[in-house]
Amino acid sequence: MTDDQTHRWPCDSCGADLRFAPGQTELVCDHCGNVQAIPKAMRVETSRAMGEHDLARGLRDDLPQAAMETPQTTPCPNCGALVEFSGAEHAAQCPFCATPVVIGTGTNRQIKPQALVPFQLDERSARAAMAKWLGRLWFAPNGLVEYARKGRALSGLYVPHWTFDAATRSAYSGQRGTYYYETRTVMVEVNGKRQQRQEQVRKTRWQSVSGRVARAFDDVLVLASQSLPRHYTEGLQPWDMTGLTPYRPDYLAGFIAEGYTVSLADGNALAHQKMAQVIAQDVARDIGGDEQRISHIDTDYSAETFKHILLPIWMAAYKYNGKTYRFVVNGQTGKVQGERPYSAWKIAFAVLAAAIVIGAVVYFNQ
Repeated sequence: MTDDQTHRWPCDSCGADLRFAPGQTELVCDHCGNVQAIPKAMRVETSRAMGEHDLARGLRDDLPQAAMETPQTTPCPNCGALVEFSGAEHAAQCPFCATPVVIGTGTNRQIKPQALVPFQLDERSARAAMAKWLGRLWFAPNGLVEYARKGRALSGLYVPHWTFDAATRSAYSGQRGTYYYETRTVMVEVNGKRQQRQEQVRKTRWQSVSGRVARAFDDVLVLASQSLPRHYTEGLQPWDMTGLTPYRPDYLAGFIAEGYTVSLADGNALAHQKMAQVIAQDVARDIGGDEQRISHIDTDYSAETFKHILLPIWMAAYKYNGKTYRFVVNGQTGKVQGERPYSAWKIAFAVLAAAIVIGAVVYFNQ
């Protein structure tokens, strides 16, 4: 990934650039239609490519030189996306915000991707999934829906993520709440007369507890990009991580790869937050009883490792009536997320229709 040639695979028939065919293990020539297998010379040993990096060494910036790269990157002047373009492109629109960008010559030393999930959906299938999702939104502008169906092609992106593994041991203190019931006498009014009645009142008996829990975490996923709202990509989950394939640059042919803008340290902090939520659930189960109060959890992390991986997303950024709408499609499953557009006239029509219905009901009930 250090030069243009790394990402360019010439067609055996006509010499034009090939692209990866989603769902296949082949490269396709858009110029002459020739199909050829991914070059065996570029294949890497699975165990080597999928190996985990030691987290402590990564945080010290002490990884082996072979684990690093210095790709050409282009920061978007509007949203800050760090995008690497392949092939002979020199100008394009930012796939994240539709801002025109010119391919620069800047470089950025980064940790190499170790694995990726190849695209399973082609652009046509992704567009169909997005149009179907938009069509289910009642108040979406018809013009935007139609533009999404017939507009410019979606961009195929490999979006960076971190995955983290860890063995954890957690000591905790808290309280276990156990329900018990007491009978009390209350006064109630029955047919205008006050009467005594007994009722069961639930109360909670609290007992101080402490203990330990342990859990091994595998492939805790953290988005390593700041170009999209995190809830977009979180909404694309789950990913089938069994589809991870050792990284080969030939999978990037015809697509765009984004460089990570969330540092390893920040990504690890986010992973620890996710782990802490799971550990808290483990602690609550370990405390038992009917209710739990957790006072303190102290977690030790060991055997911490990480991977830098790329996940496939089809991206659409449309400027409609002066506003940019962004939609993302999981390139593996077809799940869609995006900014929900609203049509003012559809909302006004719905409000008017509701007012008419209410008025009719009131009129006929008079």
